[in-house]
Amino acid sequence: MAEPPRVNFIVAGVQKGGTTALFDYLAEMGDIALSRLKETHFFDDETQAWARPDYGAYHALFDDPPGPGGWSRPCGEATPIYSYWPNALERIAAYNPAMRLILMLRDPVARAWSHWRMEYARGAERQPFAWCIREGRRRLFEPAAPSVPWGFHREFSYVERGFYGEQLERLYGLFPRAQVLVLRAEALRHDPAATLAQVRGFLGLPPAAPPAPRTSHVGREMDYGSELTAEDAAFLRGLYARDQARLAELIG
Repeated sequence: MAEPPRVNFIVAGVQKGGTTALFDYLAEMGDIALSRLKETHFFDDETQAWARPDYGAYHALFDDPPGPGGWSRPCGEATPIYSYWPNALERIAAYNPAMRLILMLRDPVARAWSHWRMEYARGAERQPFAWCIREGRRRLFEPAAPSVPWGFHREFSYVERGFYGEQLERLYGLFPRAQVLVLRAEALRHDPAATLAQVRGFLGLPPAAPPAPRTSHVGREMDYGSELTAEDAAFLRGLYARDQARLAELIG
């Protein structure tokens, strides 16, 4: 008999949307099991033989052993590239059609700016933000890997990762809406108790004591040589307008 799926929930998006804070909050809850590292990057691994994936390698990233009847508590991870990366959601659906998925959304303009700052601080990016969100998008026409179509990039996808309506529509095409929870990064930051109560209910857990507020992954203080201008913000909002309208239709 095939091994039953071990992982039953994933925080699948979005990058720079508060997923680290959510993961840290969940790690404090004794009735939830998590991967040893926040981001497993299993379902976006293009070196995996996806015709016959090695789920044993995935399960080895988790410590929580199953009981005689299976796993007694929700077991999950958080890899926020999944909602954006091609085929990642499809691979998750093949692994566990009953998977519950959580999306943490953030204002797409603020997300793009935070993403650029992260890559610039890492040294992966050396171009100014204004150039990156305009001419720099041409870099995504260069394939990231032989199996990855153009339009996707791990580092330079500042604009592309903000099309939430497109990502959510794809997600709803693979999983029933009852298996998807969409949250706002701002809600987690301003009212973590209420947001975490939603997560616990979504995972079938009873209410718990409210957590102490926390902040995770604050941007590095340094000279970035760029700033988010009103012109840049207006340009991005124009790009996102149609997708934001679609998002509103999808989530109400």
